[in-house]
Amino acid sequence: MSRSFLHYIAQRIVQCILVIFVGITITFVIPRLSPTDPVETAVNRAIMVGQFSHPEAVRQMKEALIKLYGLDGTLLQQYLRFWKGLFSGDLGPSLSSFPKPVMSLIRGSLPWTTGLLLVSAIISWVIGNTLGSLAGYYRDQRWAHILGICAMALHPIPYYIMAFVLVVLLAYILPIFPIGGAVDIGLKPSFDWNYVASLLRHAILPSLSLLLVGVGGWFVGMRALVTNVVAEDYVTYAKYAGVPDRTVMYQYVMKNALLPQVTGLAMQIGLIFNGALITEYVFSYPGLGYLAYNAIFTGDYSLIMGIAIFSIVGVSVAVLLIDLAYPLFDPRVRYQ
Repeated sequence: MSRSFLHYIAQRIVQCILVIFVGITITFVIPRLSPTDPVETAVNRAIMVGQFSHPEAVRQMKEALIKLYGLDGTLLQQYLRFWKGLFSGDLGPSLSSFPKPVMSLIRGSLPWTTGLLLVSAIISWVIGNTLGSLAGYYRDQRWAHILGICAMALHPIPYYIMAFVLVVLLAYILPIFPIGGAVDIGLKPSFDWNYVASLLRHAILPSLSLLLVGVGGWFVGMRALVTNVVAEDYVTYAKYAGVPDRTVMYQYVMKNALLPQVTGLAMQIGLIFNGALITEYVFSYPGLGYLAYNAIFTGDYSLIMGIAIFSIVGVSVAVLLIDLAYPLFDPRVRYQ
């Protein structure tokens, strides 16, 4: 392993740590700069529903909420206490699900979002790039034009709009799939076929809403890249030299056109994550998106910060893994 390659790995790891640190710091600072006071909001909500009316009870409630949100002390003390709690895995209790800890709620929702994102992102990337490569290489074929029209129609559609369309078509008009949820009511997690089948049936529509839009985007990008690579001199020379068409397609064209798409996958993960959050709410899928909506709706200050932190860490780590895998696709990185 060359020194330059080790330097490449170390640089990417340091960048990832720096991004996570800055992102979490911004997550800590922005809510404290907001004109909305979470303590006053919670107190006013409690007073409106008649839970508290006596001034002493209101004062005690404010003091309790200030400590609960970690807003007591100076800003530096809050910041240090925030990092201490973060390293110990304690983000405080959730206000909307009190006294359940924020970390417990996130741990329960994180696997659903992770599974939905990873499966959808990887499958859409593979299908979109494969079809885009074929359509770009055989661009004069009629089927390539048809695929191009379909991809151009799907690519601009937002994830949540596609989710609404699928719900109307395949859950209301044609009740093939469930409207929402992750599994049928009453089923407990197990490896039993009934549970697995219910899990897959509920995951099809959320995944499909991400897949259709994702495949369209990857198809358009890969087709454009392949069209440019096909016009290169080395591809033309390989064809005249009698290299088999399949070899030219995979070794000369697709392999070189794929490099920017690998980088694009790292950038796309963040965008897909944002779209998946809205998609989860549309399908009442019990992931971080659905949890985030409920946290925002109820003003759960701690839970919102916890979800934002996990989002930053998850996307940053995913981008780091793709960066570390990049030398497998481009050997020049190992030798520069």
